[in-house]
Amino acid sequence: MKFNTKDPAANPAGIFYKRGTIDLASGEISMADVPCRNLEDVLGGFGRSFQDLAGRKIETAYCDENPLIVNTGLLTGSSVMTALRTYFSGYSPIKGSKVGRPAAMWSTGSGKFGAKLKWTGLDELIFENRAEKPIYVVIRESEAGPVVEVKPAAHLLGLSTHAKIMALQQDYPDAHFAAIGQAGENWQNNYMGAVALSTENQLKSKEDKCRFAGRGGMGSLMGYKNILALVAQSSDKPGKLSSAVKRANLNVIKGGGSARIQPLSRGGGGGTWAAYDVLQEFNAVPLNNFRPQGNDLPEKLFRENVECEYDIKSEACYRCGITCHNNISEKRADGSRGEFLAKFDYEPLNLLGTNLGIHAAGQAARLIQLGDNYGMDAISLGVTISYALAYNQRHPQSTILNGATFGDYAKIRELIIQAGEGQLPQIGQGSMRLSASLAETAYAYHVKGLEIAAYQPETNPGYIWAIAGGHMSMGSYGLLTREGKADIESWVKGITEDKLHIVGFDMIGLCKFFDIAKGIGTQMVVDCLKSEFGFEVSIDDLRAAVRRAFLRGLALEFRQGYTKAEFCLPAEVHENPNPHIKLPNITSPEFIAELEKRVWQVFEPELVGLLD
Repeated sequence: MKFNTKDPAANPAGIFYKRGTIDLASGEISMADVPCRNLEDVLGGFGRSFQDLAGRKIETAYCDENPLIVNTGLLTGSSVMTALRTYFSGYSPIKGSKVGRPAAMWSTGSGKFGAKLKWTGLDELIFENRAEKPIYVVIRESEAGPVVEVKPAAHLLGLSTHAKIMALQQDYPDAHFAAIGQAGENWQNNYMGAVALSTENQLKSKEDKCRFAGRGGMGSLMGYKNILALVAQSSDKPGKLSSAVKRANLNVIKGGGSARIQPLSRGGGGGTWAAYDVLQEFNAVPLNNFRPQGNDLPEKLFRENVECEYDIKSEACYRCGITCHNNISEKRADGSRGEFLAKFDYEPLNLLGTNLGIHAAGQAARLIQLGDNYGMDAISLGVTISYALAYNQRHPQSTILNGATFGDYAKIRELIIQAGEGQLPQIGQGSMRLSASLAETAYAYHVKGLEIAAYQPETNPGYIWAIAGGHMSMGSYGLLTREGKADIESWVKGITEDKLHIVGFDMIGLCKFFDIAKGIGTQMVVDCLKSEFGFEVSIDDLRAAVRRAFLRGLALEFRQGYTKAEFCLPAEVHENPNPHIKLPNITSPEFIAELEKRVWQVFEPELVGLLD
């Protein structure tokens, strides 16, 4: 980026970002220094890409007019801890309105690809149209600036995400990678393709320890465009640590949103896995398609129980001190570490474990690894399968697919393989479409066409207004379980003010664990921006930019045909309240009706003219 101003809020046009555009049909590549339109453009990520997507009229995700936008955040690749994020944006194959139009969507992941991409000198890459044959794209630094090359990729076809990355590393040992798996290659029948991002741990150990940009099917959009992988080739350019950034980084490790997910040895809960213990206190760990039974089955996958049989090692992303990854390996008879199995994060572990009736850690690990290798979003995959299992439980005489039921590891594994290979569109196209085809939609756990994460909707009506991925774009998932808020005032304020600011991290390039409770509108971020770029920007400036970006996402949903009736929780939540969840009922029809009325009273006036 080029900085000709120190006041990005008042004079955004004084800041330019480097954009590359590839016409995949013609092979033409162009570069431009683009002036920022507003502070959202300066911050980057979806704050910028959603403005560009707003300029497109898209009726179906798989069309040449739907771009794939790959960009970074302002702080990606900086010395600020967790600044590793890459963003993939477009109109989603899986998330869409009932009139059939796709929703604008972004997906993001860490690893080191984002930093490498930023260090090439490129801030954004837009893919237009569609390549005739499979390709991969190399972005590299040069003395004259970033260079982009398109290369044939037939040799990568059919490989898993990890295998693609390992194959490319042979030719580009100093690079990092973003790759799709077979699910993305089979985009016609699989709408939940993810993008795997390489990590230092992966490239050094040769074990499949990718991070993933999973939500919304951006890997399937990438597959439609015939792009199998991206290669970012540059020297490392870690900045020097200023005193302000040192203070912020120390705060991230010891406070902010990361303290509870630090390793057990540092007094934390041992990664996002710790959510099991918290939610089980209320019988709110999703079980058998989001129907907790008030029993102790979820405790079988508590860390302390898994540790008895498997080796668990905590690792971190590049230059990050949070160490939130929990890598699960076989434990040999002598107690030493054996074969690597999978990473255990809360959502994949629950949604491909407990919520499918799978309570054996080894089986859950194999299912997670399988989904990762095929390159599928673990959330959409797990929730769609859990719907199919619930349908079979209700219709034992007329089951669907292979007749799989809760806990049937072999048949569930078969469903994942068939979906990943494009042989099972009933699973690959998501729970909204599957449930509609069966005319039983009440227990399909999606909101606006996108499967929800592993937090009971009874505990999080904020899902209704989330613009991407539920818990990661509306941070209300702990408002009841962690903060104890069950009154209407707290929920209206949370949804319309405090909790929407979580999306700011998907603009600026930071992991949400930087300070998950407050978003980027903090003095820590202000100090980091001043230290890194000399910016004079205020907390209020940052919060205003995040709010505009969030509301722009809502406005785009309405423009794509959503009605207010689609802003709702799964009907089962209201029609058959779960008596086992030991929490106040904040999803009764009366509570939700009042919440909807008051939230829309706040949001609707601000949506007027926003896309203009």
